[in-house]
Amino acid sequence: MLKYLTILLIIVLLFISFKKENEQVIKLNADDTILAFGDSITYGFGADSHESYPYILSQLTNKNIINAGMNGDTSAEGLQRLPALLKDGSIKLVLLCFGGNDIIQKQPLSELKSNLKKMMHMAKAKDINVVLISVPNVSLFGLDPQDLYDEIADEEDIELIEGLLSHVLGRSSLKSDYIHPNSKGYRYIADEIYEHLKSEHWVQ
Repeated sequence: MLKYLTILLIIVLLFISFKKENEQVIKLNADDTILAFGDSITYGFGADSHESYPYILSQLTNKNIINAGMNGDTSAEGLQRLPALLKDGSIKLVLLCFGGNDIIQKQPLSELKSNLKKMMHMAKAKDINVVLISVPNVSLFGLDPQDLYDEIADEEDIELIEGLLSHVLGRSSLKSDYIHPNSKGYRYIADEIYEHLKSEHWVQ
């Protein structure tokens, strides 16, 4: 009898242990805020305000999301704006998407990389996590990937969403002009970011 009770106890303990290991621990609490930080693509240029990806993402996640996109912003200008935004103590995650205007204005990629890393360091200093969204090089010959985003993600040990903007900007049905999504494009971006956040247990 004791032998069977021992076996039963072991089975129960294994079940409890297995269940705990497979429980999804959601990283963001109910009152936590997500900061969507970037340029015109974050702002939602080419669509109505309720069609921007941060707005749609807020509906999908049921989270407060600050749209801190600024039309025409370079990474250097974003770097100047970020400290004031990070004063909001509810922000626990930053969706960082800069680079398009740096590339269009032919700014050195070394400066873009440096500015992005400085933004990340500012966030990390306040215990805020960062998800980086890569930006392709838009040229007459198409969309070329930028290796610097992979480099930054590896060097800073942060999550990277790559290929998303390349997919959208490579399809006329998802664009409002040469370098901006339309409402369908922003919906696609929001859906993909939502799936990433779910897979990494940021949200349910």
